[in-house]
Amino acid sequence: MEKLYSFFERTPRITTDSRRDVRDTLFFALHGTSFDGNRYALSALEAGAAGAVIDSPEIFNQASDAQREVLILVDDTLQALQHLAAWHRQQLGIPILAITGSNGKTTTKELVGRTLSQRFRTATTQGNLNNHIGVPLTLLAMDRSIEFGVVEMGASHCGEIAQLCAIAQPNFGLITNIGRAHLEGFGGPEGVMRGKGELLDYLCAHQGTAFCLQESEALQQMIAARPSLQVIHYAASELEGHTTPQGVEVQWGALKIHSALVGEYNLHNMAAALAIGRYFEIPDPQICTAIEHFTPDNNRSQRQRTPHNLLIRDAYNANPSSMHAALENFIHEPSELSKAVILGDMRELGDYAADEHQAIVKMLRENHLTEAYLVGPHFTEAAQGAFHTFPDVQSLAHYLTLHPLTERFLLVKGSHSIGLESLFEQL
Repeated sequence: MEKLYSFFERTPRITTDSRRDVRDTLFFALHGTSFDGNRYALSALEAGAAGAVIDSPEIFNQASDAQREVLILVDDTLQALQHLAAWHRQQLGIPILAITGSNGKTTTKELVGRTLSQRFRTATTQGNLNNHIGVPLTLLAMDRSIEFGVVEMGASHCGEIAQLCAIAQPNFGLITNIGRAHLEGFGGPEGVMRGKGELLDYLCAHQGTAFCLQESEALQQMIAARPSLQVIHYAASELEGHTTPQGVEVQWGALKIHSALVGEYNLHNMAAALAIGRYFEIPDPQICTAIEHFTPDNNRSQRQRTPHNLLIRDAYNANPSSMHAALENFIHEPSELSKAVILGDMRELGDYAADEHQAIVKMLRENHLTEAYLVGPHFTEAAQGAFHTFPDVQSLAHYLTLHPLTERFLLVKGSHSIGLESLFEQL
């Protein structure tokens, strides 16, 4: 590891994709069930990579003498990447805040990162790099100038958060909420609590501090089960929010925050940023500025006015908890336009899929959202002909070509794998 870290210090840019610009990078030859990065290691060197980490003796033997000088042969390239990241995190010696939860991780990460940046040179998880590969890459992208790290952690099975904590070694942690997400992998709601609770377990064992939302009964139960854990409690009830055409406007004491966030469910995410900002002694006006300057992107609760409709683009992901919250907000949001929803199946629910999709259909009926376009086999079965249903997004795209939607206030939400983002050009 010392040899690998020495190489990394000379070449601190990491890549795992030989199809990108690899010049002056350290290429990690990761592999899975359908690909083997080892096969591309030598071509990466030829394309200008400064070095490559491989776990194939065969590739090492095929290399020229010059190439062997910059090849690092390890037992397992993924483990090497993770161990290198953990080693680098120790050398950095900076505070790390880990954020996980069923919903709102990315929004909270962005709000917290922007808030901490008011005082510290802060690095945050980029994009969706929140898994067993993404977290190491996030840490390895931090250089010696960074003073604070905010690391998002995603998981769909028990044990994954524990693994990510062993790599990132957080000093602080926040669980946004406990919802009905990845139920198939976690084995049910109780499994979600166990899996997300691994962050609290790590903080307990390493004298870390957790930030906890007072209004969450599940989180309060998890905190109570760990009496030795240091906890900073915060409350979303201290915020008074209401929806405007530009986003959620929040009264925080004597200060007013004009956010671009869609949905009053984002009050919980803002409350987290406010609490963390105050804990790290950032002046209140600067915290408000940081929140106001965040604009949602990447199809995460984006509000967009097109030539035809007003959209809430929320097609990055979906689970029963986030779907319910998005619909609840949409139902109560005032609008002069006729309301309609385009909803895609919620994935990774296993045995819970039928009940959870039926619950959403029931919610549509009870709130008289009669214009609904439902995509995927689960929603098709749950709707039983009550709404427009389509087996896949291509079928809906064809329908919209023949029956275009105009002058609608539209919520578009579904799991990313459904591909609802491909419809936005038609809307």
